[in-house]
Amino acid sequence: MTIHYPNGTKYQPQATQHSTHAHASLVKHGGRGMTLEQEINESNQYYLAHDIAVIHKKPTPIQIVKVDYPKRSAAVIREAYFRQASTTDYNGIYRGRYIDFDAKETKETTRFPLDNFHQHQVEHMRSCLKQGGICFGLIKFATLDQLFLLKATDLIKYWDAQDNADGRKSIPMSAFKTSGIPIKYSLNPIIAYLDAVDQLI
Repeated sequence: MTIHYPNGTKYQPQATQHSTHAHASLVKHGGRGMTLEQEINESNQYYLAHDIAVIHKKPTPIQIVKVDYPKRSAAVIREAYFRQASTTDYNGIYRGRYIDFDAKETKETTRFPLDNFHQHQVEHMRSCLKQGGICFGLIKFATLDQLFLLKATDLIKYWDAQDNADGRKSIPMSAFKTSGIPIKYSLNPIIAYLDAVDQLI
């Protein structure tokens, strides 16, 4: 299926050494074979079922252009457009506060490439922060099986600095060790990321 952005350009998933989205590669933690996105979704279901928080993955609106009907009972989408640029992956309410975050994964072991994010995502986080929202990234170093919460303010600092003469195009692992909040896997929920959010409130 061909998908296009609102400006008409064709969507091309990046085939680089690091994955750009949580669902791009499988996480082998504990033999579950789940993606980071699936783990977050299951954690959110746990939080909802136990009246802890209401956080959902945002749907990505698409405009269907071409559909084939190989069988009367089945339709195959052949071409579609993103109606608008996506913002972040998740949002909701926790302890009376608006939560907004994105989940990213990389196979890198010493740095997190900033090109995993897009300008419109960073600007969305910036706008949410101005309104008092709690914004962050859940960053998974898949090879190391390490997960961190990185505050949006720290992400924005590196994002804004990358165009400077001495700016970097990535966030070093040392920054995650000093400024990030490590998140451990558990049974229920799988990813207790709201424990890390408590440190931001």
